[in-house]
Amino acid sequence: MKILISDAFDASLPEKLSRFGEVTDDKSRLPEVDIVLVRSKTKCTREYIDEAKNLKMILRGGVGLDNIDLEYAKTKNIIVQNTAAASSIAVAELAMALMIALPNHIVEGTTSMRNGEWKKKALKRTELYGKNLGLIGCGKIGTEVAKRAVAFGMQVSTYDPYITGNEYATVVKDLDGLLASSDYISLHTPSTPETQGMINKDTIAKMKDGVYIINTGRGKCVVEEDVAEALQSGKITGYGNDVWYSDPPENSPLVNAPNLTMLPHIGASTKENLLRIGDIIEGQIEAFAGGK
Repeated sequence: MKILISDAFDASLPEKLSRFGEVTDDKSRLPEVDIVLVRSKTKCTREYIDEAKNLKMILRGGVGLDNIDLEYAKTKNIIVQNTAAASSIAVAELAMALMIALPNHIVEGTTSMRNGEWKKKALKRTELYGKNLGLIGCGKIGTEVAKRAVAFGMQVSTYDPYITGNEYATVVKDLDGLLASSDYISLHTPSTPETQGMINKDTIAKMKDGVYIINTGRGKCVVEEDVAEALQSGKITGYGNDVWYSDPPENSPLVNAPNLTMLPHIGASTKENLLRIGDIIEGQIEAFAGGK
């Protein structure tokens, strides 16, 4: 068996997987390999799959599968799996970090002091305690965010048509109601035809003035131009973003928008999570090698 590690994983993974066969990071060997490991950088398009003539399995280290042509892979009898259980804590902690950083002006405070400014009076903080958090999507990651938000004393509600209850969040059936009542909104949805562009000029208009939005889900779930405009007008007080239309972003209107804290898609990139991802992948390959 030949295994290609196409993107960045923990450095210990090649040795762990060597018991299954030859492990390489040489992408020119794609036509030879049986299994390819990807994260978000490698795009498993129709052309990519056609080039991988011996490919039997694609393993995505992470949650989202929108960088893989699932329908075409299915026609080629290629197994596609992710490591959804691994990333929940890492992404949830980042979402909370953004939620804390924005109203506390962590980035602006640091930048201004490096520039010799003392903005003690200018930087007005607000607390998470007692605020309403609306989660759009409440699977594994959303639930971990809810758990942490409750510990901060937030009132947590979620809109997710695919669940009926949640231990930490009140499930609501009305998205418009959630948007109107939330002081903070955190997005935890995949990129699907149903969710793409769901945060747009119309839905933003239904939100509270001064709302904070956190997006550690998928970049295409928001219309970037509309979010940038709402940041300019102050309708959105702050936007914490880790996900983009492309990695890295190309000509995104968000990059130069005010009151934005942005990161280069590092939600799943903790040391601990990369180890968890590696463990899950090892188990997936073991099951595949055993005919399961």
